[in-house]
Amino acid sequence: MHAIHIQRMIAIPYFLLGGWCLIAPHMVERWTINPPYQHLSTTSALLIGCFGAQAVLGGIFIWFSRWTRATFLAYALSLLPFFIFNYWFVFVVPVLGGWMALDFGANAAMLGLSLWGWRKVAGGFSTFVEN
Repeated sequence: MHAIHIQRMIAIPYFLLGGWCLIAPHMVERWTINPPYQHLSTTSALLIGCFGAQAVLGGIFIWFSRWTRATFLAYALSLLPFFIFNYWFVFVVPVLGGWMALDFGANAAMLGLSLWGWRKVAGGFSTFVEN
């Protein structure tokens, strides 16, 4: 598998989960936020939709950029705080419900893919194109 394919697989959760937030924000709120914390208002739909739009935009940048070995490593490291976030808001302050396992799974997959891409790319743009 080429590094560009690994990179594009990293973009897919952004398109899927971000697109879901953009297209069906109230469904996302109902399924991922525990009832005591739900608002199901126009404002919450707007905020979740904005979050989704940003995620889709991020997916577009991931899909069309040229990642180096350093990019894969930096991305892998930048994912680590999201695991703390998920743990905190699922188990410590239970704002988020069981459907957040989708986010955890996507983050875990992207972390694994990032490390795979980092190992695959020896360094530099020319190596990226060849791999």
